[in-house]
Amino acid sequence: MAPESVLATSVFRHRDFRLYQVARLCAVLAAQIESVAIGWQVYELTGSALALGYTGLAQFLPFLAFSLLGGQVADRFDRRRILALCQGVMLVCSLLLLVFTLGHVTDVRFVYGVLVLFGTARAFYGPAGSALTPYLVPPEELTRAVAVNSTTWNVATIAGPAVGGLLYGWLGGKGVYIASASLCALTVVWILSLHVRTGSASREPMSLATLVAGLKFVRGKRLLLGSLTLDLFAVLLGGAVALLPIYARDVLHTGPLGLGLLRSAPAVGAAVVAVLLAFRPLGGHAGWKMFAAVAVFGAATLVFGVSTSLPLSLAALAIAGAADMVSVVVRHTLELVSTPDDMRGRVGAVNMMCIGASNELGEFRAGSFAEGVGAVNAVVVGAVGTLVVVVLWAWLFPELRQVDRLESAAYRRPPPEPTPAPTDPAPSG
Repeated sequence: MAPESVLATSVFRHRDFRLYQVARLCAVLAAQIESVAIGWQVYELTGSALALGYTGLAQFLPFLAFSLLGGQVADRFDRRRILALCQGVMLVCSLLLLVFTLGHVTDVRFVYGVLVLFGTARAFYGPAGSALTPYLVPPEELTRAVAVNSTTWNVATIAGPAVGGLLYGWLGGKGVYIASASLCALTVVWILSLHVRTGSASREPMSLATLVAGLKFVRGKRLLLGSLTLDLFAVLLGGAVALLPIYARDVLHTGPLGLGLLRSAPAVGAAVVAVLLAFRPLGGHAGWKMFAAVAVFGAATLVFGVSTSLPLSLAALAIAGAADMVSVVVRHTLELVSTPDDMRGRVGAVNMMCIGASNELGEFRAGSFAEGVGAVNAVVVGAVGTLVVVVLWAWLFPELRQVDRLESAAYRRPPPEPTPAPTDPAPSG
């Protein structure tokens, strides 16, 4: 048997997979660097928790409006070109935010407008990126590829906010947005250098039925429905990202660098778990492990909510990120192995809609709730809500609890209908 280290790194034998990881690294770095500057600038200009919540809402609404269409586009056109085009739009967003900063604009509605454009690009980028991974590695290496994808994302999410905080403290917003635009440009170059051509995975004509086919598929697969909605409601209630600028300045009394560290902390924990899962996959009892991980996420968020110590807050966020990564790997692997290729873009769009709802809509929930009851109460109540969701979903979706090995959920096409044997013509009278 091959050593675990060899098995874990085997996915890097494939040229396109390596290049795609570099592209993902640049893309996520760009977004994470940018997010620190946006949060700090908006809170500095407004002093409002609700204004921070609107940054999430501005990204979520176009994401919700276009995600299903994005999934259909991903199933009909070359996913590589879709990714490159979307990154080009994100490059334009970085340049517009640079204009906002250099022009000393104080109307944050300009930022919201840019975020609407960014959210629209993400609605097409997410399904195409999710559906591209199975083309880059053999089927037997897909679970490890998902873990490596998560590792790459988390490495960028660790480095990005910290670098963004340093750049903002050193060069201000202009330095952050120039760096983000440069990374977006590099992402386009790496994506266009991929050899893979996915072509059209679906030949069905575009219609309302094909547009909502992903929703219908997920609704009919209770494993997918349970895993997606568990993550949706747990993070929608328990997410505290939108309130980190308030915690950094008003609760923990730190600056832009401290905000960068707080945003990086969940990804530190997530990256450690993702690396471990790349070497040692979850194995058996995956369903129970997912529920336990989401419960730990809620408990760690609760600790963060009441903490007034920066080291304790960082540790709690790191544990929350580590627990969330277990859920991410289970959910995404279930999505990929249980979905036929001609549906992956549309099912990926449903997944992206759930992620967008939990993250960006969760930011709006946190910001609007904090405006009324304060940031600490908003985080604490949300964390308790997450723990309630875990118990409720464990009862509602027993088949998700009972998942053993993730490979057992693999999609199998139904056998073709048998052709009836020809019958002899009846003898004429």
